Amino acid sequence: MDKPTSRTVPDLLDTFAERQPERPFIIDGERCLTYVAFRDAVRDHAKGLLSIGATRGDRIAILMGNRAEWLIAYFATMTIGAEVVALNTMATARELAYQLSHAEVTVIVFEPQYRDRDFVAVLGEVQNEHGLDPLPKFLPVDTGPAGAVTFEELPELGARIGDDTLTAAQSAICPEDTACILYTSGSTALPKGVPLHHWAMIDNAWSIGERQHLTPDDRLWLGVALFWSYGCVNALFALMTHGGTIVLQHHFEPGEALRLIERERCTVFYGTAAMSRPMLEHPERLERDLSSLRTGTTIGTPEQVQLVVDLGAQEICNVYGLTEAFGNSCVIDVEQPLARRLVSSGPALDGVEIRIADVETGANMAPGEMGEIRLRGHLMKGYLNDPIRTAEAFDREGYLRTGDLGTLDEEGNLTYRGRLKEMVKTGGINVAPAEIEAVYSQYDEIDEIYVTGIPDDRLDEALAAVVVCANEPPTEAALVAFGREALAGYKVPRHYRFVKAEDLPLTTTGKLQRNRLADFF
Repeated sequence: MDKPTSRTVPDLLDTFAERQPERPFIIDGERCLTYVAFRDAVRDHAKGLLSIGATRGDRIAILMGNRAEWLIAYFATMTIGAEVVALNTMATARELAYQLSHAEVTVIVFEPQYRDRDFVAVLGEVQNEHGLDPLPKFLPVDTGPAGAVTFEELPELGARIGDDTLTAAQSAICPEDTACILYTSGSTALPKGVPLHHWAMIDNAWSIGERQHLTPDDRLWLGVALFWSYGCVNALFALMTHGGTIVLQHHFEPGEALRLIERERCTVFYGTAAMSRPMLEHPERLERDLSSLRTGTTIGTPEQVQLVVDLGAQEICNVYGLTEAFGNSCVIDVEQPLARRLVSSGPALDGVEIRIADVETGANMAPGEMGEIRLRGHLMKGYLNDPIRTAEAFDREGYLRTGDLGTLDEEGNLTYRGRLKEMVKTGGINVAPAEIEAVYSQYDEIDEIYVTGIPDDRLDEALAAVVVCANEPPTEAALVAFGREALAGYKVPRHYRFVKAEDLPLTTTGKLQRNRLADFF
């Protein structure tokens, strides 16, 4: 398939609605929307948004699980030139209040009841205890408070808006206009709003799909939350730019994920070890036919990438990326040997430049030497309403300071080595936890291991490991002996704590809070 020439998201949807109108685009349970049916639903809802006063540059928030309405609201908002604010369904009322206020949201499309959360009550708390001024319009999906306009009523309200009016609104969108704003999850500071623009979202996703060798026959199992860039920027547009089909799972549950992949013959896996491991260990795993799986993306240690291979996705791609860089900046090609795909994220995508910088001076590091990963090319232009943190984020040459550690080999392949802030200085020597974790992940009895630093009178910081074992844990002496065979002595953890996986501290987006690991000691 040729690379799409569309430079805005609604134009991309029009292209595929005309190119392959009857091919399934979105599968949501028993509901199947072809590309043309989805485009028509988007246009009807876009007119409805115009009819209630939404317009170019407005910010419209979405708060719901992975369902067709999420995507219809997403594309409808972008079709009128407005900007989507994707809200985390796990966020507290305080966190939602900050994001809605910070982004100056004018409309909220939300699911009244999602899993065990009553979003009518949560949004009521946002207003009553945290305040929103002015109050956004609320558009509940399915049902809502008496007298409230629902999302389903938008097409009827929009019937009075002519096609010419909508076409004019869509035509006014520029490739550099903001399409969506995603909030990064911070463990301490307030989250940062990341505006992402239309054309780079399309261009970068095309390259991601090319590394996976996607085709219109591919079907993506999408259990990753749509409010993450991994879902609504990376996975969605990687498949869409290649004309594929997206199978939605409203929220991740390993048994249901296995059933969906089998029933819908999904070929593409998108997920982390926190998803692949419970799927692999689920009691239904051996009963399910996952032979349709072929490719997809994941990130983690070699052992964690291998989990996806064991599920059946033999051509899984190891990736590196972040929200500020449209999801991924490096994706290893499916044709690379598995041994390389297990450890490396591959070379930079088209339109992306990458360099490894000395953490002290910023000078370029030689191939194989570890330093900070810095990116240029497909990037956000800056954090929303935050010029100070924007200035801090870029170096003098316009490269984004990712805060991640990595190495580049002679061929330009990236290997991720952990976070710069996670670096432990023990006995005056900097040590990257990711290097130690990669070694210990090869120990048979260890399921997960995370290394941190704890105060030490003699060393300033001593290395300490938090270990998850499904069965009887090894002795500390055995772990020390194992480490000394592969690591310099100063890199071997001196302290160990054995915990259950559910005891690990996580953010609301499921990421490990490494700054809390020391609490175990």
